[in-house]
Amino acid sequence: MEFAKQLPRDVRALIREEKITKFTSGMCEGYAQANLAVLPAEYAYDFLLFAQRNPKSCPVLEVSDKGSRELSSTSAVAPGADIARDIPKYRIYRNGILDGEYTDVVQFWRDDLVSFLIGCSFSFEAELMASDIPVRHIEEDRNVPMYITNIECIPAGVFHGKMVVSMRPLPPELVVRAVNVTAAMPRVHGAPVHIGDPAAIGIKDTGKPDFGDAVTIKAGEVPVFWACGVTPQSVIMSAKPSFAITHAPGHMFITDVKNALLKY
Repeated sequence: MEFAKQLPRDVRALIREEKITKFTSGMCEGYAQANLAVLPAEYAYDFLLFAQRNPKSCPVLEVSDKGSRELSSTSAVAPGADIARDIPKYRIYRNGILDGEYTDVVQFWRDDLVSFLIGCSFSFEAELMASDIPVRHIEEDRNVPMYITNIECIPAGVFHGKMVVSMRPLPPELVVRAVNVTAAMPRVHGAPVHIGDPAAIGIKDTGKPDFGDAVTIKAGEVPVFWACGVTPQSVIMSAKPSFAITHAPGHMFITDVKNALLKY
C-alpha cells in the first residue's frame, strides 16, 4: 500500500506540497486519521453539543482555538499541523450547498473559524487487517463507500440531519470478530451500527454510494455498516450554516496519534 509505512508528519508534508491529492485510506499504518469540520464561531457551541449527543458519528479528537489554522505545540493530535493545507482535498459549503473542492483552503480562512477533528473509521482498518479481516476498498484501491441513511441524528441547536455510514462487506464468519475489534475503538466510531439488509437503514443500492466508490460484494458476504465522520456534511447540508469547510470524503487528516491509544 502506497505511503503505508511512512510517518504522518512526512505524509502531511507531501500533502501540503500537493504531491498527494488522493484519498488516504491505508496511509501511515497504525496512526489515527480524522475527519474535519470547520465552522464560524457562532455555530461552534451548537456543533460541539451535536457531537456530544452523537458520539458514534462524531467522536471529537480535537477542537482548535478560534481563528487558528495551526494546531498548538501542545496538541496531542498533531503539533504544528496546518488545518488549511494538510488534507489532500477540502470542500467549501455556503448555506448548506457545496460550493467547490480545493487542495488547500488558505484563501477562505477567517479569524472566526473553529476547527473540529473527528475520529475516522480508517483508523480501525489496520486493526481489522491485523486480525485477518479483509478490507475490500483497500484491496481494490478505492475510496470507502459511504451512504446517507434514514437514521436521524439527535439534534442540537441548528444542527440536525441523517447519519452517514461507511460499508465494508465481510464473510459471515468474520462479522463477530470485526464487531469485537472495532467495539474496542469508540473514539473512531466503535462497533457497527447495522449489519445486513441495507434497505433497513434506507440504502436502496449499495452499488451507488452517496460518497466514495462502490466496491465488490462477493456472493454470500454480509454488508457491515459503521457510523461515519462524513455525517457532519449531511448535517451541514440540512442545517445550512452560512459557511463551512470540511474534508472531501475519504481525504482525511492524518494525526500523530497511534491507533492503539484510541482503544479502551
